[in-house]
Amino acid sequence: MSTAHEFRCHLTWTGAKAGKPFTYDTYSRDFLAETPGKPPLPLSGAEAFKGDPAKSNPEDLLVASLSACHALTYLAICSRSKVTVLAYEDEASGTLEKVGDVMKFTSVTLRPKVTLSKADDETRALTLHEKAHHQCFIANSVNFEVRVEPQIVVGG
Repeated sequence: MSTAHEFRCHLTWTGAKAGKPFTYDTYSRDFLAETPGKPPLPLSGAEAFKGDPAKSNPEDLLVASLSACHALTYLAICSRSKVTVLAYEDEASGTLEKVGDVMKFTSVTLRPKVTLSKADDETRALTLHEKAHHQCFIANSVNFEVRVEPQIVVGG
């Protein structure tokens, strides 16, 4: 069995249809990302870079990818470890700043709030966040710090 997996995306700049002159201040930042077998995803640049604030942008998607990867990895590990998770939410944020002469992400912080069914699982549930962070494909692929600040609650 192969350990390599390929993911594809067809990206089309849709701004040429806007009929505006092509200058930095006027060209459209809108584009369409298409992944085989999935609905098209309309995107734009970040509002700070003259994009459409109503559309997701690459920066949003990077933070969302890190958040979703951690969540999916964590839930898989919890299910295999017999830790029952009732709910999971995250308030993730990323910092993009100028470093030297380039703009780059310098950190992303994940703040997962996990609701468990049993108080007995609290300590183990916290430890499993460390394991999930170590195994998260996306976190392992970036060159900036990804912090995880989990909160565990018991409900039911």
